[in-house]
Amino acid sequence: MYETIKTELSGSIFTITINRPDKLNALNQQVMQELALAIDEVYTNKDIKSGIITGAGAKAFVAGADISEFLTLSNEQGAGLAKRGQVIFQRIEDSPKPIVAAVNGFALGGGCELAMACHFRLASDNAKFGQPEVNLGIIPGYGGTQRLTQLVGRGKALELIMTGDVIPASEALSLGLVNHVTTAEELIPKTRAILEKIHTKAPLAIAKVVKCVNASFDKDLNGYETEIQQFGACFGTKDLQEGAEAFIKKRAANFTGQ
Repeated sequence: MYETIKTELSGSIFTITINRPDKLNALNQQVMQELALAIDEVYTNKDIKSGIITGAGAKAFVAGADISEFLTLSNEQGAGLAKRGQVIFQRIEDSPKPIVAAVNGFALGGGCELAMACHFRLASDNAKFGQPEVNLGIIPGYGGTQRLTQLVGRGKALELIMTGDVIPASEALSLGLVNHVTTAEELIPKTRAILEKIHTKAPLAIAKVVKCVNASFDKDLNGYETEIQQFGACFGTKDLQEGAEAFIKKRAANFTGQ
């Protein structure tokens, strides 16, 4: 079905691997189209409870966009490219099921933007992050100026984007850009362990958490009001009933997402 990505469903976790290792998994339009289809599958397949996005090979998560595609674009075509990329990455950010980036090497340019669109990030100790677009006479276009600012703050985001500096996983951890740094061998097992823990929680509540946290960055929404609405929407669900009964009876809850 796919030519530039690989997918695998194991234990309710859907792993999407960008599979162009000879190109350091650079994002071209075919990758973006296939990634969009894979994200649609996360939304629609009831057997999928969460997703991981990672890169093929030992060198790169995604080392950027395929720059050869940029050379002939007009202003309007460039804007259209950014718009399409932002729509796809917004789908990742808005997913009601957690999607986590397992960054296994270079995450540069569009690769860093892809990682930041995920709900959170784990990195191997050889990972490197950066938005070096200014070196090419352009700027991040897939949401990088916004999400990097949200994650590391205005001053550091401006410094990183304006210098084009590439930072190691250890610095990304200290900045809050990634949640955990592991060895390369432990990256996927650690990511899966966190998702498996999330799987034991109420799926409806997890989806509402995503909606509320994202609302805090949406200028058109009042995050506190969103929280009130989503909190109220939990009442009357079978999951709340199950969670409350399990708590009272001191047993493990068995949530069904209803």
